[in-house]
Amino acid sequence: MRLAVLSDVHGNLPALEAVIADARERGCDAFANLGDIVSGPLWPKETAALLMALDWPTLAGNQDRAVVTLAPERMGASDHFARVRLSEPQLAWLARLPATMTLGDDIFLCHGTPSDDLTYLTEEVGTDGAYPASPNVVRQRIGDRPETMVLCGHSHLPRAMWLDGRIVANPGSVGLPAYSDEQPLYHVMEAGSPHARYAVVEEGDIDLVDVAYDFIAAAAKAEREGRRDWAFALRTGRAR
Repeated sequence: MRLAVLSDVHGNLPALEAVIADARERGCDAFANLGDIVSGPLWPKETAALLMALDWPTLAGNQDRAVVTLAPERMGASDHFARVRLSEPQLAWLARLPATMTLGDDIFLCHGTPSDDLTYLTEEVGTDGAYPASPNVVRQRIGDRPETMVLCGHSHLPRAMWLDGRIVANPGSVGLPAYSDEQPLYHVMEAGSPHARYAVVEEGDIDLVDVAYDFIAAAAKAEREGRRDWAFALRTGRAR
């Protein structure tokens, strides 16, 4: 099996379509999605429709959870944009998605960490910003998971580390290469280019892949929706 692993699509339909095409060209015959599917000022309804039709193993990310559980007045702008555009069947699909999943005996999927979709697995945040997590921190966050590969999303940064005979990896974000966040402390996450990102897993190894797509069209859509922050991130891979 050659598995394509995607995360953090954030309603970016052209990026998702480019990643699917690239993965199929590389011979991927299975796909998995690590969540944060629709939140953002782009194409949430169309993205949900495509992924529902494809019916891949799919997780709910923290923002998928927010879209279906928070009261509208408590939602951020990206979550609210998606919430009011999704159909009831699409919202019901999001609500049914699990927080974690195991593929076969060897691959564990989560959005953040195995126990918390709001905590980064492969990064830490301090007073000086975000930086790669130490091996000891990653060990603590994984806990006693027995799988030989642990795959996560959430930070939008592609990263792979080999730890005690296991691979721990984040495929990066399909749909949003940079953002800033105030929690737990202010920090930015920046991939540094506008590419869509995913990973290919085969025979216990992983390749991180970046894919060119029409990011200008995605940025223009964000601009039309009044989100200059997203437009800048989509064009540059930078948050500021």
